[in-house]
Amino acid sequence: MKRNQALGLRWNALLGLIHVIHASLHTSTHSNSTMSAVLGLCQASASCCTAIQPRKVVLRPLARLPVVSRPRSSRRALVAASQAPGSPAAPGSTMSPELKAAIDAFITENNVVAFIKGTKQFPACGFSNTVVQILNTTAVPYVTVNVLEDDLLRTGMKEYSQWPTFPQVYIAGEFYGGADILIASYTNGELAETLEAAMNA
Repeated sequence: MKRNQALGLRWNALLGLIHVIHASLHTSTHSNSTMSAVLGLCQASASCCTAIQPRKVVLRPLARLPVVSRPRSSRRALVAASQAPGSPAAPGSTMSPELKAAIDAFITENNVVAFIKGTKQFPACGFSNTVVQILNTTAVPYVTVNVLEDDLLRTGMKEYSQWPTFPQVYIAGEFYGGADILIASYTNGELAETLEAAMNA
């Protein structure tokens, strides 16, 4: 609720700015064409921001699944690998072999991994927050990686998964999907089946 109120205040502030600019069209020494262009950009920004609000999902608790403990690879290894010099892993690739190997190890050693914007405690976008809330509801252990902390890691993950946006969820070493796929599979029960199989593998 507080998050929605904060977003509402931001939209109102942006719309207020639009009205101020509109009023200045009658008093500014700038040309009407220039000010109209600025007004158009502001209105487009407001429309865009309003349209990107994430879908709301009603979460229902899932039955707790048996957990198999496994060693966990370090997030620091991913960041270190992204900064290591090296040749691309394949022709046309911008990812170093060190980074690819670190990602391979990380998603293999951790049953459920969510590459998100922000952290598990403080997601930095609505879609990342939705993924975190769904995974929390499953009661299955999972780890998150904040892709905002490292530009090379963020770019590398897009190439690694062949998926252009975040969040990205991996289950049992395989790319599972983004927010929309997780929402759909959570709703129809497929996510619970996939997680149960991953935990017992």
